[in-house]
Amino acid sequence: MISTLENKFTTKDAVIGVIGLGYVGLPLVLAYADKGLRTLGFDVDNAKVVALNEGRSYIEHIPADAIAKHSASGLLSATTDFARIEEVDALLICVPTPLGEHFEPDLSYVVNTIVAAAPYLRAGQIVSLESTTYPGTTAEEIQPRIEERGLVIGKDVFLVYSPEREDPGNPEFAGVNIPKVVGGTTEDCLKAGLLLYGAAFKATVPVRSTQVAEFTKLLENIYRAVNIGLVNELKIAADRMGIDIWEVIAAASTKPFGFKAFYPGPGLGGHCIPIDPFYLTWKAREYGVHTRFIELAGEINRNMPRYVVQKVMEALNAQRKAVNGAKVLIIGLSYKENVDDLRESPTFALMDGLKEMGAEIAYHDPHIPEIGPTREHMDWCGLKSVPLSAETVAGYDCILISTAHKAVDYVALADWATLIVDTRNAMVKAGVIDNPKVVKA
Repeated sequence: MISTLENKFTTKDAVIGVIGLGYVGLPLVLAYADKGLRTLGFDVDNAKVVALNEGRSYIEHIPADAIAKHSASGLLSATTDFARIEEVDALLICVPTPLGEHFEPDLSYVVNTIVAAAPYLRAGQIVSLESTTYPGTTAEEIQPRIEERGLVIGKDVFLVYSPEREDPGNPEFAGVNIPKVVGGTTEDCLKAGLLLYGAAFKATVPVRSTQVAEFTKLLENIYRAVNIGLVNELKIAADRMGIDIWEVIAAASTKPFGFKAFYPGPGLGGHCIPIDPFYLTWKAREYGVHTRFIELAGEINRNMPRYVVQKVMEALNAQRKAVNGAKVLIIGLSYKENVDDLRESPTFALMDGLKEMGAEIAYHDPHIPEIGPTREHMDWCGLKSVPLSAETVAGYDCILISTAHKAVDYVALADWATLIVDTRNAMVKAGVIDNPKVVKA
């Protein structure tokens, strides 16, 4: 079976299937199509399928030209029909792994996907899970459901885990330029996984098992979550002492060893960092381990929107204004700068918190003209971005910078606004220094 797969990848006859055509899955199908391999995308969202087949993009930083080119050539197509899984030689699963109400892992998307796919699996295929999850998921949730089909892992089907590593909006590290960690259920599974990812990625990193690969992704994101939690806590302490934490970080960053800069903000966003650490805390309890650093960092980061709302209240009070009835314009809705990604954005928590205190909320985001349906924030669905001008800004009591998009003219904003609460140090970066209208939060 391995030799057959190797020949298919060598001759570019291998067909790559990807389930889940979002921020992870869509770049994957394009990466393989770029290498001349036919790709077939699967998604339950018919709108995405139609868009791809028509050569259109629904993710801002992914150009439509790249999709249209491969769609026209026949290298890229998409479907909602899981029966077509029989056509592919490799199946990559890229579906969400959110948290439940009590911060427990929600593997329903993963389980439902493999249950739906399993009837159409055949001998000679590679199956790879890319969704971030706790160590043991591939072995405990994916493997048994494939074996129920009578397929032998390592002989008939080659099962691997390879964590997605996407950073939307990062021009330096994107897609195939990021080394790909690959763990296999057996030695032959690993060989197959390296064939699969070596066909598209510049570098692969083999590890001993799927569990090691699963833990690797959690370590990467826990590292960031804990350090962001640390700097967020230090920001609050520095603020109480009258010290600018951004100046402190800039000074510490001049040390050429032993220090890596992390930056504070209004909270954590994105699908990975706010969520992934809790997959490990949940699994660790099974082994009697209490992951205190992870849980403390999570608590600090979740509380940051409350801190920012408090700073807005204090800033308005200093101008003899109440939050109740104040008009607040939030700059930046996406969870990070220069992208249209709303997943787990802390801006929603800011909007909710200020609304609860009686404020009237509007937002400006050049990347998100209107808020669409979301799982947790349907109350804001349909709200449209407000254009920035001297006239519009003058109508707000406070401008709150939540995400610092490059497209915003912060110098002009400083001229137009009467009060700016800045959670990202955007004003200083734009050259607006020691402006009494600007409050750092």
